[in-house]
Amino acid sequence: MHKIDIHHHLCPPAYVKELEGKTSIFPILRDWTPERSIEDMDRAEVDTAIVSITTPGLWFGDDEAACRLARICNEYGATLMAQYPRRFGFFAALPLPDVTGSLREIEYALDVLRADGICLFTSYGTKYLGEPEFRPVLEELNRRRALIYTHPTISPCCVNLVPVVSEAIIEYGTDTTRTIASLLFSGAAARCRDARFIFSHAGGSMPSLFARFQQQARNDSRRAKGPPDVLQDLARFFYDTAQSCHPAPMAALRQIVDVSQILFGTDFPWGKADEHAARLADCHFSEAELAAILYGNAATILPRLKS
Repeated sequence: MHKIDIHHHLCPPAYVKELEGKTSIFPILRDWTPERSIEDMDRAEVDTAIVSITTPGLWFGDDEAACRLARICNEYGATLMAQYPRRFGFFAALPLPDVTGSLREIEYALDVLRADGICLFTSYGTKYLGEPEFRPVLEELNRRRALIYTHPTISPCCVNLVPVVSEAIIEYGTDTTRTIASLLFSGAAARCRDARFIFSHAGGSMPSLFARFQQQARNDSRRAKGPPDVLQDLARFFYDTAQSCHPAPMAALRQIVDVSQILFGTDFPWGKADEHAARLADCHFSEAELAAILYGNAATILPRLKS
């Protein structure tokens, strides 16, 4: 089957150099090359990978430096796409929480570099995507009917809570859920119905908290226009399969969304495409459903990739 990997990371050499002295980068990211990505893709017969920046991100307290890093990463992504036609696409990075710089980068990335969409982190410090500070960015992306890929990070509130467990194991799914809740209950999701959101890792812990989201909506009497339609909003979002190719999370997600909203993702270099595809095949999807997840759904929202 054809495959499009919607959750695949890159780490440009110039980005690594810029981050020296600011923060550490995992060796598996530092050693990334396009050739290693293609090797992984070829093992699983992945046609195209849509690449994006992952943690540690771009912002380290300096707006100007974050804008420079975003431009470095986005121009590298555009060069990669030009050098390897149809093998790569990219979600452009933004220098949030710098809103003004992010609006400039949206224009450049989408209009000049022709990025496939925009990559946002689930939170920036203690601020989630539904916060008023980020409203201009979301409204511009909504105006453009942009594809918004989100990747989780770790909130400052929740560092080293369980020392024997990697923070990403629990906090990534939790931070994804927090930002979904932020978008729903701030009204941002309702205002931005033309933007298309993709959430990583099958929506994190959101499916397990769905009933509580509904309860919050029923109890929320603070909004002049009434509470959000939780199921309607969640059902129009997209969710990738990265680190979630198991019958349990897939079954839970399918209770909330149609198969048309599920996209294949591998989390490379943290995950391998062939292993994710094999595990996904064991998740009780029909052949037609599997073909849609692996390729058809992504090709629908990224029509330039249709064979």
